[in-house]
Amino acid sequence: MGLPMLATYHHSEFSAEAALEAKREPVSVCIPARDTGDLAGRTVEQVMELVELGLVDQVLVIDGSRGTDTAAAARAAGAEVLREEELLPDAGPALGKGDAMWRGLSRCTGELVCFVDSDLYDFQAAHVVALLAPLLLDEALAFTKATYERPLIVGGTELRGEGGRVTELTARPLLELFFPEAAAFRQPLAGECAGRRWAFERIPFCTGYGVEIAMIVDLVAALGLERMAQVDLGVRRNPNQSLRNLGEMARDVAAALLQRVEEVPDGVAERAGARLVERPPLAEWAARGSVDSRAAL
Repeated sequence: MGLPMLATYHHSEFSAEAALEAKREPVSVCIPARDTGDLAGRTVEQVMELVELGLVDQVLVIDGSRGTDTAAAARAAGAEVLREEELLPDAGPALGKGDAMWRGLSRCTGELVCFVDSDLYDFQAAHVVALLAPLLLDEALAFTKATYERPLIVGGTELRGEGGRVTELTARPLLELFFPEAAAFRQPLAGECAGRRWAFERIPFCTGYGVEIAMIVDLVAALGLERMAQVDLGVRRNPNQSLRNLGEMARDVAAALLQRVEEVPDGVAERAGARLVERPPLAEWAARGSVDSRAAL
């Protein structure tokens, strides 16, 4: 018996007008940002077009930058900007991207939440439309994730299909070995995704770079592939990382995934130096009464 199929769409199948007509619930767009400056501002500008249309109700930037340029650019473009360490302070120090997403979720007011990155050169409002539209048009779906072609940019030259080195060398091989259903996602480390807030609130969030791979493994287990989809957004370009940074990312990704494999001994991630901290499902955190969340607003 074969593996279940994952529904796959292309962004050209959806229009903002059709998505708006199908909209029945408020929508939040949450953008974790760290030292991306004007790129964050341009990302917000694109999303604000959907606010003006009426498709998006809240644009929230969770800022973990060392300086003020990113926050200033995002505010100037129209976003609500919050410092990551000011959200859910009882959880302790903020620990990277996954933590910013988890803390940001606590302030999202929409029943549908879309996460997007702030470092894309060619981000478009149509990307948000394409991630939201399947959820708006099909109530059975609970989660969508971006897929795309990722070129490697070397000296101004694009090498097609050669980007995504951590994806191809770490994430996909490990998924194929341990979680073959989740390997149906062609870009498991894509930062762009959307889902029903209740689904995000019921899973833990890994801090650091392990958040995306842990999220799809946990959501496949909780929802099944039949309630999930991927959307082809075309080509994605963002700044290339150094091998040192890629090694750090790969270690976080491997640690987050192996934490979900029952046969792996405890302490493996810590011995490898991976920064593996998991924030509990937000619904559990809220139930403990230690919240800085919508209920407290």
